[in-house]
Amino acid sequence: MFGISDGILLWILTLVIFAMFVMGSPVFLCAAYWSVGASLITGFTLENIGITCYQSISSYALLAMPLFILTGDLIGEAGVAKKLSNFSKALVCRIRGGMALAVQISTTVFSAVSGSNSATVATIGKIMIPEMEAEGYPRSYAATTTAAGGITGIMVPPSILMIVYAFSANVSVMDMFMGGIIPGIVMTLWLMVASYSTSAIHKWGIIRPFNLKEALRALLEAHYGVWAIALILIIIYNGIASPTEAAGIIAAYSFLIGVFATREIKFKKIPAVFLSSGRVCGMLTPVVAVSVLLQQNFSIIGVQKMIEVFLLSLGNKWVILGTIMLLITFLGSIMESISITIILAPIMAPIAIHLGFDPTHFGIIFLTGLCIGFITPPFGLDLFVASGITGEPYGKLIRWLPLYLLVLYIHWVIIALFPWMTLITVASPF
Repeated sequence: MFGISDGILLWILTLVIFAMFVMGSPVFLCAAYWSVGASLITGFTLENIGITCYQSISSYALLAMPLFILTGDLIGEAGVAKKLSNFSKALVCRIRGGMALAVQISTTVFSAVSGSNSATVATIGKIMIPEMEAEGYPRSYAATTTAAGGITGIMVPPSILMIVYAFSANVSVMDMFMGGIIPGIVMTLWLMVASYSTSAIHKWGIIRPFNLKEALRALLEAHYGVWAIALILIIIYNGIASPTEAAGIIAAYSFLIGVFATREIKFKKIPAVFLSSGRVCGMLTPVVAVSVLLQQNFSIIGVQKMIEVFLLSLGNKWVILGTIMLLITFLGSIMESISITIILAPIMAPIAIHLGFDPTHFGIIFLTGLCIGFITPPFGLDLFVASGITGEPYGKLIRWLPLYLLVLYIHWVIIALFPWMTLITVASPF
């Protein structure tokens, strides 16, 4: 084309698209422009673009994604999230930094219903950050703590990103959900250790005596949220319904609870709640569609094969895994997680299986790295969400990150070295 080799044209196209990305163009547009340009250069039929994009988002498994997003919005609007937070506070009131620990518990519990990290940060942050401020925590620290807690939205099933990963890597969604149970819980414990350490050093928070009656009362008030979590566990983990069907059931449950039980969701609010969920889906779905197209072009050009050859040339299994983890760390700090998952999962998963890693175990390793990316500058989506709801500058939030990142990297290495933490629940579902 134009008397220039296809290879040089692809490099020129890549540099132009990279410049667009640096200047702030949306990720999905950059991927779309590159895919269309690469199709023209390689002679790939343009009519395939529409077909591929349509087929990539018409998967039944992906239908769970908008349903879990809607569930998170409904649970938050119904007032259930606040009651779950009150129960968390009642459990850890005797511990220094109890409010920061309550944030970590609340985000984990809410994640077990919503499946979304950004929805978790926004919902729990609006509830807990003002209360942390009232107990003397700096607003910036409260925002960072909530952002860190929100990353469990990926690891604690049901998880939207687990569904996307399973779709991309051809792994069972059920196995991914089961495999995330212990890593998700342990991640929360590590975050609690970091929250406690910082709070103890600065003597933040008010220590209150534990009151069993108050804790039981908070549990009773939060029973709708508890039943929501129990409903998901019973339906999914006992094989009563598929994750997609379970997502529909829990969304319907959340709607009925909000409208008829707590009565926090007024009929006039319903369109706004659905519109809010629709906006999030409207941002995620094009990324999924275009990323599959991007992946297809990579396959034609031979990018996947080049990466595979390079990684396998490193020889040692653990050196290869370490290189993959470094790549995930780098990309997670500058790119959106769904794009990374759809582009890299089909490349990395077969390599990991070839090296002897269990598909589910490697999936959890992969997603743990993406979790860390949510609070790793310069991208750090959860940090942007927390900054947005508090008005605190992004730079102030970064100050409190080192300890959270340290414990998370320790957790990531442990998950990689000890596959039983992932596989014990896959082998023995409850």
